Amino acid sequence: MSDIQIVDAPAGIEGSGFFATSLDKAVGLARSHSLWPLPFATSCCGIEFMATMGSHYDLSRFGAERLSFSPRQADLLMVMGTISKKMGPVLRQVYLQMAEPRWVMAVGACASSGGIFDTYSVLQGIDEVIPVDVYVPGCPPRPEAIIDGFMAIQKLVQTETLRRREEPKYQALLAKYGIQ
Repeated sequence: MSDIQIVDAPAGIEGSGFFATSLDKAVGLARSHSLWPLPFATSCCGIEFMATMGSHYDLSRFGAERLSFSPRQADLLMVMGTISKKMGPVLRQVYLQMAEPRWVMAVGACASSGGIFDTYSVLQGIDEVIPVDVYVPGCPPRPEAIIDGFMAIQKLVQTETLRRREEPKYQALLAKYGIQ
């Protein structure tokens, strides 16, 4: 079974009866395998996400066992489908209600770039209203692509510092979106 992912311990110092590592690495490992996604599905990409959560693909084996439908208990916002300009402020409010640390995944062509809907009423990518960490291409993307995007989020979560919000680069990104 090549689908099984073995989690390696973070780099550290090993000896007889002890293991030492940095707190950043240990917390990153724990966070990356206990993400609580909030699916914000509006169209066909949401159907592919449902398949991803089903028994054949089973996203829960990667640490996303619990889907959260409340932004206050979620740390990964998965935006799937067409987002209208009227829905942009709602999406932004959902993002702002999420506690730090939080990550965003744009799933599919519509969430990433507006897709085939180059019209006045469709947002041409959710990165116009909120920062995005990972883009998953496709129209709609296959469940394998969604899992690949989720694993990219896990890698990002595992390698970032605990003080990400205080970093100047992150502060500049939030300021670009008008987020305090």
